[in-house]
Amino acid sequence: MSETLDPENEILCECSGTTRKKIESLIEQGIDDIDGISRKTGAVSGCGSCEWDLEDFLAEHVKQK
Repeated sequence: MSETLDPENEILCECSGTTRKKIESLIEQGIDDIDGISRKTGAVSGCGSCEWDLEDFLAEHVKQK
């Protein structure tokens, strides 16, 4: 994950530029799995190095729902 001063704009996938805020928005729309997020954003479809970070983020965020 990249470091930033604004956590909402933290980029979780460097290849697609997918931010924490975008993923939170998708989760609010009911898209709360890696495959769905990948289809909507392109995350995980590049180098794949963000997959673990996204899985951790989803596990934490979906648990809070």
